[in-house]
Amino acid sequence: MDDSEEGSRGAAQSALSQDDDEPPQRGFFGRLFEAFSPDESDQDGAETKQSRAHMASALPGLINLRRMRVYDVAIPTVEIVSVPVDISMEDLVHVFRDSGMSRLPVYRDTLDHPMGMVHLKDFALQHGFNGNDRTFDLSAMLRPLIYAPPSMPIGVLLQKMQSDRMHMALVIDEYGGVDGLVTIEDLIEQVIGEIEDEHDIDEGQYWTEEKPGVYLALAKTPLDEFEATTGLKLVEPENEEEIDTLGGAAFVLTGRVPARGEVITHPSGAQLEIVDADPRRIKRIRVRMPGCERLPGE
Repeated sequence: MDDSEEGSRGAAQSALSQDDDEPPQRGFFGRLFEAFSPDESDQDGAETKQSRAHMASALPGLINLRRMRVYDVAIPTVEIVSVPVDISMEDLVHVFRDSGMSRLPVYRDTLDHPMGMVHLKDFALQHGFNGNDRTFDLSAMLRPLIYAPPSMPIGVLLQKMQSDRMHMALVIDEYGGVDGLVTIEDLIEQVIGEIEDEHDIDEGQYWTEEKPGVYLALAKTPLDEFEATTGLKLVEPENEEEIDTLGGAAFVLTGRVPARGEVITHPSGAQLEIVDADPRRIKRIRVRMPGCERLPGE
């Protein structure tokens, strides 16, 4: 082989090698397509795979669509807010109001026998706006649900949710039981980060006073600022240097990440209600000062 032929082959190999690399200027849809495609080069050892999975779960990004599985983002069964199909209209109103949810799974007997989902909009259109004489029948308002195995990549589930125009999926284990719940918002947050809605506290404001003695606060609220404003002491002096946030105080009181809807009673008599949380972190907390007990129907 002469020098020119060898040089041509080297140049061709170099070009092929460049084509194999992902161009840094590849557009959003190109990267999104690759995120949904199988990873043909995933031949790394177990340690490398674990490291990549940890990195994917720690930060939002397109790679999470392929790396993360449904079980990584699903809320566990004990945290699912659901209703039986024979619930009364008054009780359904209370569940919608207390949970703040707009979609609720509906089951017969137990959650392992799901029937579908009820949407607050459907309920309000049929029985809200000062009511009507129509007989309440929850089964007539049910919408279908998606059922997903825990090992499904979240990118595959996101595509299915988009194509089927559904916003909620139940995670089903190998025995057909319900193992968790995922919303389309949970999946999108793994790509673009946390999505705040109209019920979230305004940016730059850590807490708001809902009524005298009751505060809705972000878990990242600086503990010293909250204590100085409310006069409530939530941590012991020996723990002050290690706990910086209100969420950290809730974690110390329980020794774990508390579940959404859980109410933690502080030794002072104050109550910390976990308004929003996922299996990995607390997001929002409602703090009731001592003597401000939760009223029926709240």
